[in-house]
Amino acid sequence: MKIILGSGSPRRKYLLEEMGYSFDIQVSNTDESFDPSMDVYTIAPFLARQKAKSLIQKIHGKDVLICCDTVVIFQNTILGKPKDSQEAYKTIHHLSGKMHEVMSAVCIVQGDQWIEFQETTQILFNDLKKKDIQHYVDVHKPFDKAGSYGIQEWIGLIAVKEIKGSYTNVIGLPTQSLYEELQKLNIEPNLI
Repeated sequence: MKIILGSGSPRRKYLLEEMGYSFDIQVSNTDESFDPSMDVYTIAPFLARQKAKSLIQKIHGKDVLICCDTVVIFQNTILGKPKDSQEAYKTIHHLSGKMHEVMSAVCIVQGDQWIEFQETTQILFNDLKKKDIQHYVDVHKPFDKAGSYGIQEWIGLIAVKEIKGSYTNVIGLPTQSLYEELQKLNIEPNLI
């Protein structure tokens, strides 16, 4: 039995390794567009499912496929990955002093069994100075991150006033819930 992580995200790879699992990586080339009329809370589950469907032929027998999608939700809108520095700055400026949500949806496939779950974390940012936002965008270049920031980076250290829910969910993989689901499948980590 192999575990296959259906993601090219270095953060998801790191978290799953830190959990103690050995796995292969297969990257889905799924189109991540969605109908803009969809409810924002259905988008991450929809995309996680699409990723799993595109990789299903890569698993055999008792192999386990894990796919995940993470979205940032602010004022009932999905904040995607920024196109450039200006968009990243603008997004973080909008989040300054306000609450937003990060939702991850996970799809686990083993044989005919599909397990899906979601986790949502609420984050309140401090009021941020313009120079701090600009520093973060210029130095950390968060162009591969939904919502234009990574909580594990400098901005997470100085901006997060309050967090309700899973921290690892915000990084991109709700590890506590994932561990529980893998335990139900009798899939143990390689603990030394």
